[in-house]
Amino acid sequence: MTAAAQPVVSPATTGERPGVRLARSRRNAELSLLLLAMVLVAAYGAIVEANLLDTVTRDFWMPAAALGLVFLGMHLVIRWLAPFADPALLPAVALLNGVGVGFLRRLDLAKAAPAERETLAIFAGTGGRQLAWTLAAVILAAGLLVVMRDHRAVSRYAYTLGLAGIVLVMIPAVLPGRFSEINGAKLWIRVGGFSIQPGEFAKLALLVFFAYYLVRKREVLSLASRRVLGIDFPRGRDLGPVLGVWLISLLVLVFEKDLGTSLLYFGMFVVTLYIATERVSWLLIGLVLFFGGAYLAYVLGGTVGGPFANFYTRAEIWLDPFAEPYDRGYQLVQGLLGLGSGGLFGSGPGAGEPLEIPEVQNDFIFAGIGEEIGLFGLTALLVVYLLIVERGLRAGLAVRDSFGKLVAGGLAFTLGLQVFVIVGGISKLIPLTGQTTPFLSAGGSSLMANWLLIAVLLRISDAARRPVAQGGGPAARPGGGPPEQLHGAPTEVIRP
Repeated sequence: MTAAAQPVVSPATTGERPGVRLARSRRNAELSLLLLAMVLVAAYGAIVEANLLDTVTRDFWMPAAALGLVFLGMHLVIRWLAPFADPALLPAVALLNGVGVGFLRRLDLAKAAPAERETLAIFAGTGGRQLAWTLAAVILAAGLLVVMRDHRAVSRYAYTLGLAGIVLVMIPAVLPGRFSEINGAKLWIRVGGFSIQPGEFAKLALLVFFAYYLVRKREVLSLASRRVLGIDFPRGRDLGPVLGVWLISLLVLVFEKDLGTSLLYFGMFVVTLYIATERVSWLLIGLVLFFGGAYLAYVLGGTVGGPFANFYTRAEIWLDPFAEPYDRGYQLVQGLLGLGSGGLFGSGPGAGEPLEIPEVQNDFIFAGIGEEIGLFGLTALLVVYLLIVERGLRAGLAVRDSFGKLVAGGLAFTLGLQVFVIVGGISKLIPLTGQTTPFLSAGGSSLMANWLLIAVLLRISDAARRPVAQGGGPAARPGGGPPEQLHGAPTEVIRP
């Protein structure tokens, strides 16, 4: 419930200043939902063991308990530093993260020798590493809440973050393939046994820069040149920023060989631009530019080859994966077969054959889970993602400064777009990408970056839900004192 929905309490009975609305923090509701999420994760682990081991061990609850302690610590940090933050964000993310750890442990159990399965330690294998990465990611998110007491302070470093984001995007593209390429996509930095996906952090840095830039330039970008079919189109001179980001996204598509990353960056900018200006024409221009560029890359891949060849190959696999079902199309075919064999209800956690799908712990984890929980189970997971996106958009609508609106809206949309890109790839809606499923896939880079994203949404939702004066003025900062302007930028509300 937002602050605006709270009843006005009489100052005579509360001792509060006249004209101040009181808002409940809803932290107890968050704790209850968090406990429910961990019960579901523990039940998932028990069913996995029942199907894989024909018994349920006495330690089945330990992974869920370890995760519960980690998330309880995050809950206490939120209770202390962001008491008015949205109470649904943490439980929803905890449920997805817990299911991801549970499924990765299910893969470890399937890979282990039958005699060793019942004694497999909770920190062993891929599931154990994911559990450790969860601890690191939550600590990082809590640290961000400690450091960032006001989301508007991040705008001071907008240009630095923008430059850092571009550098992080370009590093894998310029590195030799042996240091950056996995499964055809150059998205990584690999040194020895250590690897990191810098693009996951780049999207956060770039979004802060986009939001800061658009807060300052939105009036210019909102100007219309002509009206066509009831839609106001911008002036030609104002297309420069969109064309620049479009060119960078095409360079990512060509040199990093990944459609999903290219679509993610360009879509993030165009939607943030639409939120700032409310011009549908920017969305239409963005769609035409991106799909036109992707088609041009496909044509050049089939004729010229070179840096366009990888995208052409992926597009050919997408168009007809069954043309080479045991060679180039093997991964997509196995993913489709896994989804198809799951049916409506799935074979049950632990009862499927997800190891038949290559890279099931990373790119295709949604297909592996879908085989065992079916269409209804996957729909439930998608609804949880939708809830996170909706809560992020709600925080953006409720917060009172323009910078916070653009950051929250952009982050929420980016998370939703990433899920779309992944699910679209494994279901053959769009060509395959190298993106990981947020909070489910194995890997520390994606997990830490997405937990940082959630921390920013928590901070903005806390600012949005704090009590405000009846006159509608900005809320006081957590540390007290008057609210700060965005370095002279306007703080008026962008119309939803």
